[in-house]
Amino acid sequence: MPRSSDIAPPLTALLRRYENPGEPLSCKPVTQGLLNRGFRLSTTRGAYFLKHHLDGDHEAISRQHRATKRLQALDVPVAPPLEDSHGDTVAVIGGHCYALHPWVEGRHRNGAQLSTAQSRRLGSLLGLVHTCLAQVMDTGAAGETEHGSADPDETFALIDELLELARSARPRDSFDTLAEHRLLQRRTLLERNAGRRPPAGGAGGWVHGDFHPLNLLYRGAEPAAIVDWDRLGVQPRAEEAVRAAAIFFVLPAGRLELTKVRAYARAYRHAAGADAAELRAAVHRVWWERLNDFWILRWRYQLHDRRADPQFPAASALAVWWTKEYEAVCEAFTG
Repeated sequence: MPRSSDIAPPLTALLRRYENPGEPLSCKPVTQGLLNRGFRLSTTRGAYFLKHHLDGDHEAISRQHRATKRLQALDVPVAPPLEDSHGDTVAVIGGHCYALHPWVEGRHRNGAQLSTAQSRRLGSLLGLVHTCLAQVMDTGAAGETEHGSADPDETFALIDELLELARSARPRDSFDTLAEHRLLQRRTLLERNAGRRPPAGGAGGWVHGDFHPLNLLYRGAEPAAIVDWDRLGVQPRAEEAVRAAAIFFVLPAGRLELTKVRAYARAYRHAAGADAAELRAAVHRVWWERLNDFWILRWRYQLHDRRADPQFPAASALAVWWTKEYEAVCEAFTG
């Protein structure tokens, strides 16, 4: 039986919901993730981004759509979905949820492709996102969620499980050898740093939830659209800023470009109204999160999904480097 992600979108039924969308010419997959599937839909009237929401949570999708529409009114670069002839943005067809967005021409840029000035612009952009979300979302929910931190005892048990899987992999390759090395190394680091577990986080704010290079399109030197708002939710805002930097500015060797991080962080603090103490606490919590995180190995060994394998060398090295250069990283985010 085909999975829902393998089913072609029902173009005829979908397009008849809209006024003058044109006749379909082609519909090509452009991305596939765990939460949704995307297509470039070309019609006689132009190009669209067709999003198939695999989770099918109509209420959550509608909330995302309302948020992006309000953010656009505040000059945040987003691409809200089109409304159909009844004013709806979510099309439910055959039990599946779809949304039609304008097609945004652009390219993705990682931190190595950004100048120091563009790194500042990135920090200002994320600060703008956070301050504007505070204006357009329900602020009552923002202070109610407590965010815990990883339990090292649970991490030790996971390391043992992943070690067994990596060692028993057949045929064994260089990835398995590196995985075993990093797991043993991480266990030693955790044993040395177990007493540095941060307490549960306090009040949060509305955040994008997944701010990284593949969810930001550039047109030339300027951001054209922030996309993929599926993880819109309430979290400590400064932690999203630190997580984003740890993705944008990580080098293949597994260290951060601290000069660009410093420019980005100063701009973020100014735009979001965040102080150095808030960023320092966020750095500590995200460092701890990275020290306990093995999502790439879980995908490979538990889910048998190797799409994230190319990210493992840099991501696994980053946790080690960050632990060694902890104070330098804190200074980059707070100085």
